[in-house]
Amino acid sequence: MYTIARIISQWSRFWTGIEIHPGATIGKSLFIDHGMGVVIGETAVIGDNCLIYQGVTLGGTGKDKGKRHPTLGDNVLVGAGAKVLGPFKVGNNVKIAANAVVLNPIPDNCTAVGIPARIVKQNGNKVKPCVTNEIDQVHIPDPVSLEMCKMLAKIENLEKRLDKIEK
Repeated sequence: MYTIARIISQWSRFWTGIEIHPGATIGKSLFIDHGMGVVIGETAVIGDNCLIYQGVTLGGTGKDKGKRHPTLGDNVLVGAGAKVLGPFKVGNNVKIAANAVVLNPIPDNCTAVGIPARIVKQNGNKVKPCVTNEIDQVHIPDPVSLEMCKMLAKIENLEKRLDKIEK
C-alpha cells in the first residue's frame, strides 16, 4: 500500500500545505492549527491531544539512520515556526515556544524557548539558566540612556566645581 499512501500524502499536501509522511505515527486528537508549512517526518511519533501551529517541522538532522525524527509525548504544544529536529523524546505536557529550535530531549512538564531551545519552566517553576553570562532578553539596558545618565552626572559635577570657583 506504499504507493497509495504516497499518493494520498502528496494529494493532501497539495490541498492543505501540510506534509505528513505516511510512515509517521500519530495519536488521537492531533490538532494542526493554520497548518501551512507543517512537515512531519517518516519516523516521527506524535502522542495524544497535541497541538501544532503553522510552519512547524518535526524533522531529522540528516546524520541519523533508522529512527531519525522526534517523538512527542501527550498534550504537547508546538508553537508557530518551531523546529524539532532529531531522534529524541519530547515529554508529556510540554510547551515549545514559537520559532524555537529543539535539538535535545525535553522532560515532562516543561516549557522550552529559544535557538537552540532551552528549558525556562519545569513543573510550573522558572528554571535559572545554566550559563551565568547569558543575556536577559527582557531587561536589556538601553545604551543611549546609560550614556545620557553619565553625561548628566558629569555636567552636574562640572556645575558644582564651577560654583566653587565663582564663590
